[in-house]
This record gives sequence, C-alpha cells and structure tokens, in this order.
Amino acid sequence: MIKRVEVKILPKDIEDWNKIRQEAIKKTKLPADQIKDVILVKRSIDARSRQPVFRLQIDVYIQEIFKPDPSIINAYSIVEGENTCIIVGAGPAGYFAALQLIEQGIKPIIFDRGKDVQARRRDLRAIQQLGEVNPNSNYCFGEGGAGTYSDGKLYTRSHKRGNMYKTLRLLVEHGAKENILIDAHPHIGTNKLPKIVANIRETILKFGGEVHFNALITDFIIRDGKVLGVVSNNEKEHFADATILATGHSARDIFTLLRQKNITLEAKPFALGVRVEHPQPLIDRIQYRQAKREANLPASSYKLVCQVKNRGVFSFCMCPGGLIVPASTAPGEIVVNGMSPSRRDSPFANSGTVVAVELEDLKGFNKFGVFAGIEFQKQVEQNMYRASDGTQRAPAQRITDFVNGKRSSSLPETSYIPGLESVKLNELLPDFIYKRLRMGMIEFGKKMKGYLTEEANVIGTESRTSSPIRIPRNKTTLMHEDVLGFFPCGEGAGFAGGILSAAMDGENVAKAVGIFLEKK
Repeated sequence: MIKRVEVKILPKDIEDWNKIRQEAIKKTKLPADQIKDVILVKRSIDARSRQPVFRLQIDVYIQEIFKPDPSIINAYSIVEGENTCIIVGAGPAGYFAALQLIEQGIKPIIFDRGKDVQARRRDLRAIQQLGEVNPNSNYCFGEGGAGTYSDGKLYTRSHKRGNMYKTLRLLVEHGAKENILIDAHPHIGTNKLPKIVANIRETILKFGGEVHFNALITDFIIRDGKVLGVVSNNEKEHFADATILATGHSARDIFTLLRQKNITLEAKPFALGVRVEHPQPLIDRIQYRQAKREANLPASSYKLVCQVKNRGVFSFCMCPGGLIVPASTAPGEIVVNGMSPSRRDSPFANSGTVVAVELEDLKGFNKFGVFAGIEFQKQVEQNMYRASDGTQRAPAQRITDFVNGKRSSSLPETSYIPGLESVKLNELLPDFIYKRLRMGMIEFGKKMKGYLTEEANVIGTESRTSSPIRIPRNKTTLMHEDVLGFFPCGEGAGFAGGILSAAMDGENVAKAVGIFLEKK
C-alpha cells in the first residue's frame, strides 16, 4: 500500500532527509518497521506566512517496495527508414517529436536553419558584444530553439497537452537533475541545457535518425494536395512520408513561404511589452519578508496580472536570479528576453511585462491581412532600434520614470550586456500599449509593495511572447487540412508556449504522424 502525506519543513532542514523521512512516517501513524520506502514526489515553497516553508508531498510505501520507472531510452530500437518523417526545426517541439517517432519505429530527418548548440555560442557572443545579428543563428534560431539559451523553465498551465511526466523523465535521462520531477516549478538553467540538447541529438542519431544543421528550408514540395518533402538552401530536395513543421514563433520567412504556397494561415492574439528588471535581493525582501534571504531558499519570483481597459496586463517568463539578453533575429531591431542559470545566482530578477493584443487592436495594420501582428511587432522592434545608437543597446527607463513619462537622467545597473540607452519609452511604444503598461505597473505596485522603485529598469522590447499567427490543423488528426501529411507543431504553429508545452505538442504530433502512416 502507498500512502501520500504532506510534510512542512523549514528551509534550514530541507537537506536533512532523515528528519523529513521521520516526519513522513510519523504522519502515517504506523510502526516504522512496516515502512519499506519513503519517496519525495512533489516540492513547493509556501511564503504566505512570515516564515517561508517547503511543502513536501511524500509517498510512504507500507509493506511494499518502491519500483522505479524503467528507462524510456532503453526501450528504443534502431529505425530502419521504412517510414520516414521530415521535421523542420530542432527546438523542443522538433526534438521531442523525433524521440517519439523513434519510439514508434519511424525515422526522423531533422533540418534546422541554425547551427549545433556549441557552434551557436559564437553568434551569441557576437550579438552580445558586437551587436551583430546572424539571422539564422541567434537566441531564437539554432539547435534547441529559443529555450536553450533563454532559461529552461519547465512548467505549463495546460496539463491536458499530454504526458508531462514522460517529457520530464526524458530530460532527466538526457542529463537534467531529477529534481525537475518533483519541483512545482521545475527549472534546468541555461548553462545546463546545451549539454542536454546535445545529448538528445546523440540519442536521435544513435537510433537511426538524421540531424542537419545550416539547412534553411526554402520550399515545400507539394503535389496534388500532399506534401512530399522540402527544399533546403534553395537547392537540395529531401523526400519523406510526412512533414512536421516545428520552426518556432520567430520564423517569419516560413509564414511568408506558406502564404506563397496558398496554405491557410490564421491571425491570432499575442502580447507585447517590456522587460522589467529589479535587484534580486529587493524581490527576496518583498516576497519572503526577510531582510536577507534565508539559506536554502531559492531566489524568489513573482506572478502579477491585472485587467486594464479590457486587456490583460501580466508578468511573463519571470527569471529570478537571471539575465536579460538580446533576442533579435534580424538586423535593425531590438528584442529582449530573459534567462536564468541553474543556480539562479545573478543579482538581478527580470520578467516580461506585457499587454494582451487582440486582433481589433491592429486596425492600422489591416492592409497586411493575416500578417498584421507580425508587422505590428516589426514596427515596435524597429522603433526601439532607431532609438539606440545602431547597436543592440536597449531603450530603457527607471520604472518610476516610466509611469511618470519622464526620461531617466541615469539608469540603475543592469544584467543586459550590450547596455542601455535612456529614452522615453512612451514615445516608442504604441499608445495603447504604453498606457495599459503604465496603469498595470501602478496596480502591481499596490499588490506588491516595493515593486515601483527607482532601482528597477524598464527595458524594451518584449515582443516575442508568442506567435501572432496560427497554422491551423485538424483537432483530431493534427494535420493541416489543406495539405495531406503536413503537421504544424509547437510555438511557431500557435499551439504551445514554452519548452514543456512545445515538447509535449511535438510528442502528440508525432503520435498523429504514426496514425497517419498506418493508414497509408
């Protein structure tokens, strides 16, 4: 028999497993000799009272021994290529789709416009230190996708997408720490993810898959309403039995290509705003109500949301102990994103703070049709670039000056390596975005005393929260109804919003490919 109990533990005792074990056994009110195993299954922090505590959910095995789950990878077999599937994009959706295909005996053939995870580092240094943007290799494009060098947060609000536990276990089998299986808000860290991503690639290759880098897809081979394959780098044709499109939310050229092929696209709502950066000790004092964060407590985070004039204003992708990085995918634009290393030990905390953008807000862009959202994003990103000095220096204000519409005479320290340029962001942001952000930040200051402080920077622009375009698919087959064998997937298709949800969508689509091929 297994009995689940909850134990509250002070931060100072969180590493004392003997004490935790005894507390769990005590909760069962059973003799200790009947207990065969004690297994931690969930861990979260409760900071609602003056003394933060860890809440632990623990399975106590009574007259029964815990049996760990068998390895997923060890059950794979080498795929021979009888059934093949092209995957466009080597991000979480693409790579986890590939693993699922291998599990089903289907050979994945992956193409990515960018470089492998190690070679990609040189282009990240170039954008950080020199302001040089490689449009095919940057913080969004390349092996592992946008998540590899952005953060590594592994939680999703939608638990209906699929087997989240299986996805997390695959990450553990490829090198992630096992605590991602138990933490309420699991996180790997941008310094750990590159090795994990490389390990996933090695698994795909070991079991017969293919991975091709520096392979920009420039055409889809479609005949009689069916996708037969793709063309890479304007020259080489590749054929397969099905194609999964998993290119991420910033592959704007793919959207253009799909429109040229008369493949139906849909405009969808998205969000746009700024990054707000505070000193991490300040956020700790607010959230934990301690002058100095207690040992064993992680860097604290926050989640803020309110409604302003019928639009949501909310924090997004909060990075405690994190950094802000340049996430532009083309020259002449400023885009920023946040990331955290595994230890979350940076002295800064940052969060996207964005406004929901509905289709009715884009009236001035109606001439662009389904591309209205992309053109809206571009205009804001290019406005930000024109306000800089022609590098990746990002426009910024102190948050107090932002809400008062004043240019900051000086700016606080920042984690953003290219540097900041003091501007009036209200002159660069669309008026309805700025006004809602301003009112939202004032409301956040009421909810979280100390949020509105001269120590915080507001940095523009956070514009790639999600894709403004959806590539529609049948709800049952997960296949695009215009093209047989074509499976849109992940963030770029408008069906995911983060590493975990993209990975699970990739797995789901791969299963759908299996069903499709069985019926051939």
